Amino acid sequence: MRKTFPVGKLPLHILKRFLKKYAVLDKSVIVGPDIGLDAAVIEFGGKYLLAKTDPITFTAKDIGLYTININANDIAAMGGVPRWFLSTVLLPAGKADEKMAETIFSQLSHACKKLNISFCGGHTEITYGIDRPIVIGQMLGEVKKDKLVTAAGARIGDNIILTKGIAVEATSIMAREREKELIGKFGKAFVSRCKNFVKNPGIGILKDSQTAARFAKIHAMHDPTEGGLATGLYELAIASKAGIIVDRDKIPVFSEYQKLCNYFRIIPLGAIASGALLIAVTERDSKRVVFGLKRNGIEASIIGKVVEKKKGVKIRENGKLKNLKFFERDEITKIF
Repeated sequence: MRKTFPVGKLPLHILKRFLKKYAVLDKSVIVGPDIGLDAAVIEFGGKYLLAKTDPITFTAKDIGLYTININANDIAAMGGVPRWFLSTVLLPAGKADEKMAETIFSQLSHACKKLNISFCGGHTEITYGIDRPIVIGQMLGEVKKDKLVTAAGARIGDNIILTKGIAVEATSIMAREREKELIGKFGKAFVSRCKNFVKNPGIGILKDSQTAARFAKIHAMHDPTEGGLATGLYELAIASKAGIIVDRDKIPVFSEYQKLCNYFRIIPLGAIASGALLIAVTERDSKRVVFGLKRNGIEASIIGKVVEKKKGVKIRENGKLKNLKFFERDEITKIF
């Protein structure tokens, strides 16, 4: 019987094989596709052009806000500034109307204006085979050549910083997709607060990235998305050819998220975690970066350390060191 993949990312070993086999690059591509690398880097005169594409598939509510921030986050994680955005908007046949289309366009436009991004093109169609709108974004940005940061730069001995906590995006998605049920269980005020996580503490990491860079030389950054913080840590380790050890009790988990995880029986480290940023920096500089982030209104915690590759990716929990669970299927899929 043919084995099919679960919902979520392709298995990393298969994706890595495909990228190695099928990527076509020329000499202008400074950073091409690989596990954990957030965007492509292209030689572009005096600066580097950063290019990223990402779809929004888990939720259709506030889809424009999600699309812009999720795509901008990958540019920010490379130390860059998002500048130009194009979208492919797919609308479900039999459900699409003018109001649905204009709502999405309005959301995309508003989110672009908030981040000073040009909404400069794309494609829209009504199509079969989907039951909700899907928006696929392409974000272009730029970075000074001496300011480029990638997930491949973490060094043995670096401390790992996590901004905000987990999991901003998952909290908002659960509240939006199961709103009526959760209001009956936890009340309207709680659900409203969870839905608003997309804005407060916020799903974007551009400010996180730019603030951290003001206080130290950043070795690596990575934007944990599908598969949660756990997958983000694995991707960072793979990209940097290193190991990682984190302490479970140092990972900040929003209380609202923990309550939803308990209710839906979701493992907190495995649900989509956009809104947080992983930063690798020297032990000496890490406290200064955390202080600088907090002084600018961004919560941050040192959650672990980069170690030799042979030590693997592990978590210290209840005084014991064990392998960090890898999530082939994002935990958020349990609610659908």
